[in-house]
Formats: sequence, C-alpha cells, structure tokens
Amino acid sequence: TPSSRVHIMGVAGAGMSALAVYLAEWGASVSGCDLRGGAVLEDLRARGIEVTPSHDPRHVAGVDVLLWSPAVHEDHPELVAGAVSGVEELRRREFLAQLATIQPVLAVTGTHGKTTATSMLAHVLASAGDASWMVGAEVRGLGAAGHYGGGPLALELDESYGAFTEIAPASLAVLNVDADHLDYYGDLASLRRAFLELAERTRGPVVVYGGDEGARAVATDCSRPVTLVGPPGSGSNAVVTTRALRPFGASADLVAPEGEVHLELAVGGEHSVIDAAVVATLALENGVPVAAIEEGLAAFRGAPRRFERVGRFGSADVVIDYAHLPAEIATTIRSARSAGYRHPVAVFQPHRYTRTLAVGEDFAPPFDDLDVVIVTDIYGAGEENPEGVTGEFVARALRRRGRVGEVLYAPTLRDVARLIERGGGDIILLIGAGDVPEVATLLGVEP
Repeated sequence: TPSSRVHIMGVAGAGMSALAVYLAEWGASVSGCDLRGGAVLEDLRARGIEVTPSHDPRHVAGVDVLLWSPAVHEDHPELVAGAVSGVEELRRREFLAQLATIQPVLAVTGTHGKTTATSMLAHVLASAGDASWMVGAEVRGLGAAGHYGGGPLALELDESYGAFTEIAPASLAVLNVDADHLDYYGDLASLRRAFLELAERTRGPVVVYGGDEGARAVATDCSRPVTLVGPPGSGSNAVVTTRALRPFGASADLVAPEGEVHLELAVGGEHSVIDAAVVATLALENGVPVAAIEEGLAAFRGAPRRFERVGRFGSADVVIDYAHLPAEIATTIRSARSAGYRHPVAVFQPHRYTRTLAVGEDFAPPFDDLDVVIVTDIYGAGEENPEGVTGEFVARALRRRGRVGEVLYAPTLRDVARLIERGGGDIILLIGAGDVPEVATLLGVEP
C-alpha cells in the first residue's frame, strides 16, 4: 500500500531501480541497497530514496515489505533477518503478480526489443493520460525508468530466471522468442512453453509479432484469441506497410482490426517499425485513441543503447547497440544497411561466458558480408569462467564461416580503439550488453 515502508535489495539493477521510483511516486517510503551501481544510486538519492552501497541485516528494521532481485541468494543475511522479524518478503516477480491485480498492466515481453517497445508504449499511454511505466532503461522524453500515474502500467516483462512466471497481465505483447537463458529453462521448447503459459494467463488482448518464428509458435498454440502483427501477405490480422526508412527515422501505415494508424517515427530501422506496429495494435485493443498513439510514437526518441548514435569519429557515425544475441545483432546490422550505410565496421563484445559457449557458432551468421568485424573479450557480468573461454572463441567461429572480409581479435577495449583509429567504414557499430560503449570515449568521439 502507499503507506508501506519498502526496502529493496539489489536496487541498482535496471528492473529494481525502476520499481523503486515507481513505489516512491506511489507514496511508499522506499529504501534500498546494492554493492554496485554508483550512478544509479546517486540518481535514486536525488529522487529522495534512501540507498546505501552495502548490505546489512539492520536495513530491515521497521520495514513492512522486503523486495529482492534474482541476483540475491535466499540465504542472504538481510533476508534471514527479515524472516526472523516477520517482514513480508517478496521476489520482484511476486510483487509484480500482486500489482497486476490492482492496476491494469499492459506488458511487453520477448527475448529482445522489450525496452524499446515498452518505452514506445509508455509514450503512447502518456499521450493518452496519466500513465505509469516500469522499463529497463530511462524513458527519454518522459524521465526515469519508473513512474507512477493514475492510468495503466506499461511494463517491460523480462523472461530471465522465470521472472514472468507468476504475473497475469491485463494485456500482453510478445515480440519474439529466441534461444536465451537456456541455463535456466533447459531448452528452447521449455522457454516457448513459459511464454505460452504467460499468454494463457493474460486476462485481455494478446498481440504477437507473427514474423518471428518463436513468437508465432506461441500464438499458434495459444487457446485464447491472438492478434498477429506482420507485413502484407503474412496472414496477419494487423498489417503494417513500411513507406520509408531513413538513417534515424521511418514512416509506415498500420491497418488493424481496431483501427488504422499512421506511424511517423524519429528512430530508424525495420525493427523500429515492427515494435511501433505491435505497440500501436496493443494500444488500439486497449481503447487508446488513434491520435494519442500517433502523437506518442512520434515523440519517441529511442531507448539508450538501442541503435543510438553517440557522435562521429573521422567520417564515420558511431552507434552503440545493446544487442547480444544473434537475432539482435542481425537486426542491428540490417538497420545500418537499411539506413544507407555501405561499409559498417562492427565491434562485438560477447556477453556472459555461459551464453557465449551455448550460442557458439550461431554468433557468426549475423556478421555475414561485412568488411571488418572486431571481436573483443567477453564481458562476464559477474559470472565464473571455469572453461577459460575468451572472445577469441567467437572470432574463430567467424573465421571458420569465412563470410567476413577481415576478422580481428582485440582483447581489450583500448586495443579495439587502436584498430579503429586506422580508419575505414562509414559507420562504427559498438555492439554488446557490457561496457563496449567505452570505446567511443577512448576514441574521443564528438557529438
């Protein structure tokens, strides 16, 4: 309730920090702790949220609810202290499940593209009224990643570690279902089944992008009515026709069962058109006026690290992108080509040792036909590396495939910067979910 005192463990995580802001704006007294996330903690402090860069069982004194992220182990001293004190302890997924019973939740899920699409949805709902949102990154033009308002909640719903296995949203958009987090789910079939079960639990409209094999399989198996979104000739109920793709903009038209929407976007790439079409269809099916949908999507200026232009180096644009799965990487490179770039130079930083080993050779095809790909070492994200795998593992996969002009391995980001300083290319793509954007800083990239 708004009068509750809530403590959040792991508050610097993207989902948890958004939740902290949402709860504080709702009226709860919020505190939090995390061993990392200096800049995030500073932002939360500036918003009046009491946060500390340490864990201590004394944090739970006087607390009504203790929320914890998947990164926190169940035997953590703070959790033990909370249990002894009789504090209500909830995982984030349990809290969201409860929240969905008292506030209409319009959820966006998929193995990639969630942050962009949910940010679009937040803009659309904000154009229609006093919306709420929880997104995995700052929502440009609207402020923080979390916000409480009187209207529906635009929620980025993550699949990792079973994070969406309890919630029953009011409405759902499924963008894609690719092989990821198989260390948790075991295999792709189990992952798809989890998405299917989420769709079955959804109380209202379900919208699915039909151009993705995994998402379409979920729609096919779902016993509830599903609206498919896709291009002309795809057999979709909501048809989107792309009219123009520009380096950082796009135009398209959507004809859906609930109405027609003109999509005028300030972000480029076919994937942006797809995200906007799915969001517009979801909004239509929830009664959002066409004018608010068009206004909200036109106001969207992109999500951080999603084909984000950060400046120029020499004669090349420098773009950073969070892509870390093969399908995401392919989308990023397609976006560069559709924007008119002819000679992309791709820098790829693999993310997590387990993922690198699991995906293996599948990292290679998205880079086909590029002149230059620079692979740097793996960003471990706190994982152990018992196999001793390095980024050279991915570089070898690219060389074996033989579809890239030159494959270079640069162990450090400074090594990457030295290679780029040689020149060449009309766009430099810094791809990965780790700290690869620091290459732009090392290069002295100018806006």
